[in-house]
Order: sequence, then C-alpha cells, then structure tokens
Amino acid sequence: MLTVWELDFYSRPLLDENKKKIWEVLVCESPLSVDREPDSLFRYSEFCSSAEVNSVRLKDVIEAAIAQAPSPPDKIRFFRQAMNNMIAKACQELGIPAQLSQRTFVLNQWLQQRLQEVYPALPGFQPGTNPSVSFAKTPPQTLPDALLGEKWQFVTLSASALAEMNEWAIDFGEAFPLGLAGLPPDAQIPGLLIFSTRATPLAAWMSGLEVAGVRFDSEYPTRLLLETGLNDRWNLASLAKPQMQTEAKNFETAKQQVRGVHFLAIQANPEAEAFAGFWLLQTVNLA
Repeated sequence: MLTVWELDFYSRPLLDENKKKIWEVLVCESPLSVDREPDSLFRYSEFCSSAEVNSVRLKDVIEAAIAQAPSPPDKIRFFRQAMNNMIAKACQELGIPAQLSQRTFVLNQWLQQRLQEVYPALPGFQPGTNPSVSFAKTPPQTLPDALLGEKWQFVTLSASALAEMNEWAIDFGEAFPLGLAGLPPDAQIPGLLIFSTRATPLAAWMSGLEVAGVRFDSEYPTRLLLETGLNDRWNLASLAKPQMQTEAKNFETAKQQVRGVHFLAIQANPEAEAFAGFWLLQTVNLA
C-alpha cells in the first residue's frame, strides 16, 4: 500500500536564548482514504536552530522519522514553495520523490493546533499573526484534446455516502476522512462528474498530478478550472451558456457551505457503475 507523507520545514513563533528564530520539521502521514482515523496517522516533529536550516539537517530529521515510522514514505508532499530547493534536495538524496501540493490536509490541521496550543506554552513564544500562504496565479493550461470530457455535470453526494467510497469500484483517485473537515453525515458535498469515452486515460493522467481542486474562475466566468500541484491550473470545461455559469457559481457557494470540500469524478458514461477516477478534495488556507 502506498505511503505518502506531508512535510513542513519552517520557522515558528519561538525565539531561542540568543533571540534567533527556532525552526521546526513536521512530518505526518496522508490518510489517502476515507476510513483512516486521523489519530492513527504517523506524526513526527523536531526543532532546529536557525543555524541548522539546510538540506543536510533536514535529511537527518527525515531519516530519524523513517526509523520510527511503521513504513517509509513512497512520496513526500509539501506546500512551502520558498523551501522547494532545500526539501527537494534532501528528499532526492534519500531517493524519495517530493512534490509541491495543496493536499496537506492533516499537516495544515496539525499546524493550526500547534499554533494555538503548543507554541504559546513554550519558552520564547512570540505572539503575532500567522498569515496564510498565498500562491501566484499561473495562466491556465489547455488540456490535451484526447483528455477532454465529452459531457459533464454538477452533482452532490451526502457525506455519509462518501464515507462508503472504499466499497466503490475506482481505478484512480484519493480521499481523506471527512472527520478532518468536521462535517456531519448529512452534509451535502458538491462535485463535478465528467463523462468521457477515454475515461481511463483521463483518470490515469490526472493521477500523475497532485489534484487540488475544481474552481469556477470568477475573473473569466466562461471557464471552469482544474487546480493541480501548488498553483498549476488547467481549462477543464467551457461555460459558454449563462445557465452553465450559474451552475458553476452555485457549485462555489455549495463548497463554501461545507468548508471547501468537494469532489471530482470521471466515468465512461452515465450508465457506468464504476469510476475511472474519483478524488475527494478540499480548498483550504495553508498556514
């Protein structure tokens, strides 16, 4: 079974005895499915001095985490673009693929918990605001013609129905326990369902990306975007008709009502009982 870790290496609101910033490495396991209990996921943390902010120290910390983990990571995700070179180098030396990704749900929640409960109780704490990480928007790319869906529609599923995802026939995809988002079983989760005669190649192509979300582009209301990685965007569908644009706006409103949770599904046709692809997604503000 695939093991994916989420990693952050950054300064915390703490100062050492020399009034220098204290840094920290956080490592946690991605759940990957709806039935993983958050408390069962592997976690590891280690503080570092500002003089130890380098790929060598990071590599040592990752190795220490691996020594304690039930299984080593097949891939590591991280969201801080500013730390890209350092994290990529440390992971490369360990032979572990590293990818910029917004799919760091457990890590983000853990960071918020530590900012509120852990760091304020430690010596050298420096209270202040913790602005969310922002990403520069990149121009949307065009999907290869062979991967364009022939039809699509906005749909909804209850959180209780999505909790049974592990029983569905799905070729490619990823999920997370909805408990992470704190949603009740009757919450209605919006999604986009794509139909394509090339459903499997489309889902396989998407599985090679860090699928982050589906978003209505309010600046250009004739397009629906697929977000991948950290800030990559793709033209997923054309919203030529006003009715389509209204449906897309309603989709965005529905996302906001369930804390950004939504899904993307791919099927060969409306009669298909299996999914070529199914991704449970969440738009979050990263710490």
